[in-house]
Amino acid sequence: MDYYTILGIARGASSDDIKKAYRKLAHQHHPDKGGDEKKFKEINEAYQVLSDQNKRAQYDQFGRVFEGGAGGGGGQGWGGDFNWAWGKPGSGTEFDFDDLGEMVGEMFGFGGQKNGKKDLKKGRDIEAKIEISLEETLKSHEKEILLYQYGVCSRCQGRGGEPDSKVNECFSCRGTGEVQEVKKTVFGSFTRWTICPECKGEGQKPEKLCNVCKGEGRVKEEKNIKVFVPEGVDSNQVIKLKGEGEAGKRGGRPGDLYIRINVKRHPLFVRKGDDLLTSSDISFSQAALGGEVELKTLDNKKISLKIPSGVESGKIFRVSKKGIPRFGGYGLGDMFVELIIKTPKKLTKKQEELLKQLQKEGL
Repeated sequence: MDYYTILGIARGASSDDIKKAYRKLAHQHHPDKGGDEKKFKEINEAYQVLSDQNKRAQYDQFGRVFEGGAGGGGGQGWGGDFNWAWGKPGSGTEFDFDDLGEMVGEMFGFGGQKNGKKDLKKGRDIEAKIEISLEETLKSHEKEILLYQYGVCSRCQGRGGEPDSKVNECFSCRGTGEVQEVKKTVFGSFTRWTICPECKGEGQKPEKLCNVCKGEGRVKEEKNIKVFVPEGVDSNQVIKLKGEGEAGKRGGRPGDLYIRINVKRHPLFVRKGDDLLTSSDISFSQAALGGEVELKTLDNKKISLKIPSGVESGKIFRVSKKGIPRFGGYGLGDMFVELIIKTPKKLTKKQEELLKQLQKEGL
């Protein structure tokens, strides 16, 4: 499984190319949109490695990423693309470097988690998008979105068993959620703890599985979620809603919901941080003599802008506190207005005569 092939990019791809490829494929294969969950996991795995500079360097050199060592938690093993076996087949001493890496990691305290039951049950995090207008950034407001995701099973309340069924201690692990696994190597036999495959690390099993969720404790459902959008928010900012992701398995804690904001383009205004840029056409006589120009602000209010005589086309004027509210703080940005002297394409006879007279006067 080559991560570059999964994302459909060249080995020399830039960080932006990797990010663009990931977003496109993740959107295409997202399970909530009818995509292949296995393919989606492969895409995520490839992005997690290639988007990290250190992990990518390891992958380019060795063909895999090593996450053992102090502070590591992966316990993925030693040896790049190697899959060597020592000992004669059937002798009971053959092993590969992946197993060795995990065991050595456990011996020295960095090979993974002994008690990973809660993480195994945790619901998946979800990312969704909200599109708002530029006008909507002026005030805080609520948006409602509809998601199709795992929610707690209403029949068993997330327990995974029928309402009247008993929950018994797992026979395999005696309620601990873990079992011992013995590995034979050339260094001797190593014993390690691993998640019980019978109860999936829970230590107990319902006597009768729930007829609705089949023991998962969760089912796919539509859910309306209200999202508070603060004033001043900008494109690509993310709002985190803790616990609003997918429900966990059999009472496991839910994942989180990440809302990515997209602000639509405006026909009149361009946003630059908290400031707004716009333009206004003025006539030749206004530019020469000065005067006032009537403008509309983003909140559709009318204001007057004084123009000095002799202004040139392209001159930019600043209107204080008519921009976007500052996100997470107090105050407003400004509005900048570029004046464009408009040249008429058609003239009346009188206008043409007057301009000829002005031309004679050197204007």
